[in-house]
Amino acid sequence: MLSLLVTGGCGFIGSNFIEMVLKDKRNDISRVVNLDALTYAGTLNNTEDFSDDEKYFFEKTDLCSLSELLEVFERHRITHVVHFAAESHVDNSIADPDAFIDSNIVGTFNLLKAARQHKVKKFHHVSTDEVYGDLGDDGKFSETTPYNPHNPYSASKAASDFLVKSYFHTYNLPITISNCSNNYGPRQHAEKFIPTVIRSILNGKKIPLYGEGTNIRDWIYVMDHCEGVWSVFKNGELGETYCIGSNCEKKNIEIIETICDILEVIPSESIEYVKDRAGHDYRYAIDNTKITENLNWESKVSFLQGMKKTIEWYNERY
Repeated sequence: MLSLLVTGGCGFIGSNFIEMVLKDKRNDISRVVNLDALTYAGTLNNTEDFSDDEKYFFEKTDLCSLSELLEVFERHRITHVVHFAAESHVDNSIADPDAFIDSNIVGTFNLLKAARQHKVKKFHHVSTDEVYGDLGDDGKFSETTPYNPHNPYSASKAASDFLVKSYFHTYNLPITISNCSNNYGPRQHAEKFIPTVIRSILNGKKIPLYGEGTNIRDWIYVMDHCEGVWSVFKNGELGETYCIGSNCEKKNIEIIETICDILEVIPSESIEYVKDRAGHDYRYAIDNTKITENLNWESKVSFLQGMKKTIEWYNERY
């Protein structure tokens, strides 16, 4: 029996991943257990589309409670893990880093201990490209880029990556890691950049934009990311890291202009420039050669297609 534990399954990416797995009738998964503490970033509303599936189970559990975590592993006889759960908002990590240390470092450590104790057959850890720091005008992050985190969020994710790697080298825990670029799509929390832009326009408010809006991110549609995680989970080489990105670099101002164009508003009349945040990395970009060549994965959704789907989803709610 393949019993898959997905942490953070009530969040943005985790819920999309669970829905994708449950809809794929070709896999041999008999049980998908969603473990989520239901902090502010996770909601059961994100699971409404699949909560009635007979293979789906939900456990409201905090990763920082090792005893409760071990009970979940025992109750569901967990054999595989995909670890999404994390505090992820940079601004929040600057204002209050404690929660990031607890969730991203201590939580991951407890999960590794539980996975080792129950001899799981595969442990996939989902991380971020922010652990690599930032780039100038040239170059891209790859699996060999040295870590250089610049804020408490990325530092906590870097620490969790190193913990996962240590459990492979020290205890032979069968792990894989993926570091992904910025995600967007349905179910993303309202505090994030793209939902904030969409919500501001739909509510007739000004769009807050840091600095001059020239910071660059590499964007990927959430379901493309989920497919990438699935590829690594199923076929990735144990102990290896895979960078997932879609070669879609955009300045923040370009994102706003695209959304304004779709919603037929004038950008110059909709933007409110605000003071840049502390430690704001200039540019991220992913070299996805390893995953595309070794695992035959590629992104399928263009930025314009993905943005239209995203706006449609938020438009129904706002």
